[in-house]
Amino acid sequence: MSLAPRAVIVHRTTEYEELLARHGTHGQAAFFLSSRGRSIDEVVRRHERARRALTDVAAAVPLSWRRSRVERADLDRFLFAPEDVVVVVGQDGLVANAAKYLAGQPVVGVDADPGRNPGVLVRHRARHTAALLGAAVSTRVRTDELTMVEAVADDSQRLLALNEIYLGPPGHQTARYRLGPDGVAAGAPDASESQASSGVLVGTGTGATGWLRSLWQERGSTLRLPAPSDPHLIWFVREAWPSPATGTSLVSGELTSGQGLRLTVESDRIVVFGDGMEGDALELTWGQSVRLGVSGTSLRLVV
Repeated sequence: MSLAPRAVIVHRTTEYEELLARHGTHGQAAFFLSSRGRSIDEVVRRHERARRALTDVAAAVPLSWRRSRVERADLDRFLFAPEDVVVVVGQDGLVANAAKYLAGQPVVGVDADPGRNPGVLVRHRARHTAALLGAAVSTRVRTDELTMVEAVADDSQRLLALNEIYLGPPGHQTARYRLGPDGVAAGAPDASESQASSGVLVGTGTGATGWLRSLWQERGSTLRLPAPSDPHLIWFVREAWPSPATGTSLVSGELTSGQGLRLTVESDRIVVFGDGMEGDALELTWGQSVRLGVSGTSLRLVV
């Protein structure tokens, strides 16, 4: 007997809940904001819209389904199952936060505060949840297959991201490493370079609407920005430092499916994290290496 589908509702703590956790009461939080020329009223209204969306989504889950709920801070400890349908209720970035823990499960993005989010990944309204859940378990489900980037360390640690993966020093200061293409044929010239920089960013077409685009625009780069479903990545080195021992010739590039970029650590410690989730990072020490490339796993976003 097969298991009934499970709806996993992903959400995050609201700004109002964070204020209450910090200040204890509504009155104290309101006083704190008012002393800085801000009103708590809009924060409360956004909280109420988010809670209403969560309530509507939960009510739309069929009675025959199993259900679970997970907060953003607990994603790295939650065990997703193959039969899950993941419903992300919040902002576009919350879809990216959840994506790295999935393995092909369909994802429904629900905008908890329409008008404030671009709606690139949270494309739907809470009132459409019932129909979307039915579609997600249908053999005719329509999804956008969004490319993801992966980092695989030489000790087999693996990290996925929907937008981008950052590699660099924990304090965003300066790290030393060797960077170059992965899989250079035996006997071929060494195409890698020792560098000192504040880090390396490798990202996807989805990420090309955010942090990557900022670097691309700042550099006046001629690299082609990929579309979200293109099996194509771009990468940039941040603030590479020229010195007698470090170079700046390899500071940007593209990676297509099957190609890789390899970074070997030449300093005390480098962290590797995806989509801003610094609390769930790989830590690499002197001599370790990591390969960056297009992931075989993609995000299946229900359309």
